[in-house]
Amino acid sequence: MSGRILTVAQQKGGSGKTTLAAHLAVALAKQSGEPVAILDVDPQGSLGTWFEAREENLGEDNTGLEFRTASGWGARREARSLAKSHGYVVIDTPPKIDSDAKPAIDAADFVIVPIQPTPVDLWATAQTVEMATREDTPALLVLNRVPPRASLTGEMADAIAASGYDALNARLGNRTVFAAAMGRGYAVTEDAPSSKAAQEVALLIEELVGRIG
Repeated sequence: MSGRILTVAQQKGGSGKTTLAAHLAVALAKQSGEPVAILDVDPQGSLGTWFEAREENLGEDNTGLEFRTASGWGARREARSLAKSHGYVVIDTPPKIDSDAKPAIDAADFVIVPIQPTPVDLWATAQTVEMATREDTPALLVLNRVPPRASLTGEMADAIAASGYDALNARLGNRTVFAAAMGRGYAVTEDAPSSKAAQEVALLIEELVGRIG
């Protein structure tokens, strides 16, 4: 068995990287029925804090995920080791594309790049995509924290297409329910399964799995 390694990376802070990583892991575990591991290589440890809350609320044996941490070049080794026994490995990286993020991108089958719909975020994304290209890893952009009824979102979707970057059609809105669920160690698909946010996650996973196999 060799699972898919998905590295969530974005050099610009505030893109919702950790939230996206957690939601990908929970949804992929449910959708695939395979074991899923999450690997936190961000020194801030936000994903680890989320997982601790998850253990507290669900019990250590009922999280549905395996959690590990790594740093530097150990991330590549850890990710590949986990992929031998898990259907998916989801990696959360530091907000700066540096020596901590590079091995996680190198190890990945796909780099998932969350991007808020602003010109500044699109400019910042270039460095992440360029690193993925250098490592010969396909990058998929995901519009994240999308405000409701914003004309800029449409303009940014057009700008992303014009840039030549590969992006998913599904997008996640800027909704407080994401933060509320994360604070309790859940995903919105668990905490608020009938919410618009949960529907957005479901559409994202359906499209993502269709793309990555």
